[in-house]
Amino acid sequence: MNAPDRPPGKVTKAATYCYQCVAGPDLLTVTVRDGVAIEVEPNFAAASVHPGGGKVCVKAYGLVQKLYNPNRVRSPMKRSNPKKGRDQDPGFVPISWDEAFETIATKLLEIRAKGLTDESGYPRVAASFGGGGTPQSYMGTFPAFLGAWGPVDMGFGSGQGVKCTHSEHLYGEFWHRAFTVSPDTPLCEYVISCGANTEASGGVVGVWRHADARIRGMKRVQVEPHLSITGACSAEWVPIKPKTDAAFLYAIIHVLLHENPRERLDVAFLRDHTSSPYLVGPNGFYLRDPETRKPIVADRLEASVRVRAIETGADGEVLAQGELEGTTAFAKLLAHMKPYSPEWASGICDVPAETMRRVANEYLDHAHIGETIVIDGKTLPFRPVAVALGKTVNNGWGGFECCWARTMLAALAGALEVPGGTLGTTVRLNRPLSERHQSVKPGPDGFMAYPLNPTDKEHWSAKPNIRNAYRTLVPLAADGPWSQALGPTHFSWMFLGETPPGLPRVTFPELWFVYRTNPAISFWDTKKVAERMASFPFVVAMAYTLDETNHFADILLPDQMDLESLQLIRIGGSKYIEQFWKHEGFALRQPVVEPRVAAKDFTDIATELARRTGLLERYNESINRGTAGVKLKGERWDFSLDTKRAHTRDEIWGAVCRAASAELTGGAETHGLDWWKEHGLRVKPFPQSDWYLFPTLAAQGLRFELPYQERLWRVGKELERRMHEHGMQWWDKQLAEYQALPAWKEFPKIWEDELARIGGKLEDFPFWLLTSRSMQYAWGGNVGMQIIHEVAGNVAGHGGVIINAGRAAELGIAEGDIVEIATPRASVRARAVPRQGIRPDTLLLIAQFDHWATPYAKDFGVPSMNSLVPMSMNLTDATGSGADIVRVSVRKAR
Repeated sequence: MNAPDRPPGKVTKAATYCYQCVAGPDLLTVTVRDGVAIEVEPNFAAASVHPGGGKVCVKAYGLVQKLYNPNRVRSPMKRSNPKKGRDQDPGFVPISWDEAFETIATKLLEIRAKGLTDESGYPRVAASFGGGGTPQSYMGTFPAFLGAWGPVDMGFGSGQGVKCTHSEHLYGEFWHRAFTVSPDTPLCEYVISCGANTEASGGVVGVWRHADARIRGMKRVQVEPHLSITGACSAEWVPIKPKTDAAFLYAIIHVLLHENPRERLDVAFLRDHTSSPYLVGPNGFYLRDPETRKPIVADRLEASVRVRAIETGADGEVLAQGELEGTTAFAKLLAHMKPYSPEWASGICDVPAETMRRVANEYLDHAHIGETIVIDGKTLPFRPVAVALGKTVNNGWGGFECCWARTMLAALAGALEVPGGTLGTTVRLNRPLSERHQSVKPGPDGFMAYPLNPTDKEHWSAKPNIRNAYRTLVPLAADGPWSQALGPTHFSWMFLGETPPGLPRVTFPELWFVYRTNPAISFWDTKKVAERMASFPFVVAMAYTLDETNHFADILLPDQMDLESLQLIRIGGSKYIEQFWKHEGFALRQPVVEPRVAAKDFTDIATELARRTGLLERYNESINRGTAGVKLKGERWDFSLDTKRAHTRDEIWGAVCRAASAELTGGAETHGLDWWKEHGLRVKPFPQSDWYLFPTLAAQGLRFELPYQERLWRVGKELERRMHEHGMQWWDKQLAEYQALPAWKEFPKIWEDELARIGGKLEDFPFWLLTSRSMQYAWGGNVGMQIIHEVAGNVAGHGGVIINAGRAAELGIAEGDIVEIATPRASVRARAVPRQGIRPDTLLLIAQFDHWATPYAKDFGVPSMNSLVPMSMNLTDATGSGADIVRVSVRKAR
């Protein structure tokens, strides 16, 4: 018998956004019937402005289920069991919001009375946020509270930074303001993709754009040890040996430099817009005019000449002066790359020499050297070739070499920051953070300025400002809002056990805020991370459900989730990876239903903490200055908050909405919150020509700092001196990475040596274990949702470990068998998933699981490689990053 039709009831629709991963935001509309959210669909009003046609991904479609998840934390809770440990029941009991606020405020006031930093100089308050910066789009005005508070240690890692595209973040932003890098996919014709899993990590925009590009004939060559979803959608898959991508790319450069006529390269670009004609002296530093100290520039690419010059090294030391022999940086490059032939590389990366030679020549064939294109009325170079790098390729040892090689390949073809070529899409270390072009300012030697952490004797300090010591160890990390998370964030965990000589003793923070992050699952050596957490004296977790990190919390605060809370964010312009738009503006996330649990909006939480800790005036001033995303006062408007009183959530965001409207219209319109709730977004045109940084550098007479890395080499020498002056020799391996022209190193051997150090033999651990991005789970914030698990189940590998089918047969392993994956120190179990599309020496675990506290996810029975990967100084490169790779054994479980 059919159920009677439901009466229509009251139906409304509300526009909002999903920003659960860096591939967002997705702009969507939620249908609500009688106060119940029932459906998610694209915001069709955004179809003409969103570069993915306004579509949304599965994570956004899961928001209704996320809203009604029965496992949500339903009220503030406090820990009743003072003992902390994985084996301990926290004994969480419900409390009122007043008790929660009073407990936290009392602790904060006690800390403030003692001083914001402890006896070692580290902040007593720490905070960790996950998801590659996306929590900022959900945490309301909490950044204003942290700014009002003062020093906060945000360097306790949860995987961001050191485990993501870390080397790309730092070197990319140094070379071309490219915190993230992307091919100019709408115009590109040929992409060499080394592990860049765009079909899983690029979101709707990435998938849409690459599909369109393939239709019009773009060729993508996917170079990676396993056949990812992206590889399956590519024209060609090249199964390379793990961690040998630098050798592959060096061979490509060799072919361009030594097997092709020079005129096939963009000689004019190299001569006029890079450091190629700079003269390098006998000691490896630039030759300089004795009076002006400016570098001497030759009139051609390849030259060795004698000139009257001075050569200065680290700390301004004069190394030579008089009539000196100088060789151009380009000539140095030629000699440097000569040994790296495809035949040489073939023996390292297990790719046929003829494949590398063909790919190199195809790259040049598609480069359109000498051609131009008109965009926004501007005539620009047209170079539709690019190289894309993925996680583990562009971080950890070998990341520097791969990022340098990728950027050099762009420079050799004149394809750097021009239509069709390799683009940076956002800045996070240079200011202003929201405008790449405005961040381009003249610096030393005709290159862009960059806020390197000091290495000179007067300003370098052996006393870090936070526990991961980014300012002391990593000059490229700079010292801005994002820098703490881009240092060696695993050191914060490691040094709690034993602090290296020369650093102040690393202490536990007295209060730790945690939001939208689960480092007990997402970081390396999860067992050790959990043990460290158990010793944190006071933890405040903004919690959606219980999980492996808030298991150690003292206070849980239920945060209103995506469809219950309010915030306005910037959209469009040029942002992460493929998110470069032809429009820019703002979008509103708004409550579509009443909160389902006794949760509060993050803005109200921040305001109340500011009020109870005596920081309200500072907090309001921070909001007025633009911490909520928009300055509330402009030349023709002023919506500043009264700094003396507490404001409601709607008052704060109403002012932000008015300021955003004014900014978009030059003050002509000042729409308030009601207008934004009705319309959801507003944008204005963003010039496509602003995707490209080359014209801005050219207009200022600045060059790209390639190929020769004289400034970084100088900085490395100075850093080495400073550390040795303080008896700090434990960073010497990393200091050796500072090179003017990076040489190939046996990168796989670094992991093999670490295996031997912990007692393993290479023949007993013959597999490389890798991980790959899950589009469905992103960083695991929705791992406890049935709809996501169901969709992910349709993608091979989510339920176990992928192993080469032939190798599995040799080991007697069949589909679904339980296997043990082990290092000398740890092991996990997984279901075997034999497949042809993976190298025989490689295993693959998708995403990050191994949950033991998160409801629903703890029953998956799926392991994580994080349980096997150690936090190790030896596996940390000069930028402070590591890589998701480890040597393991595999056998059928007994």
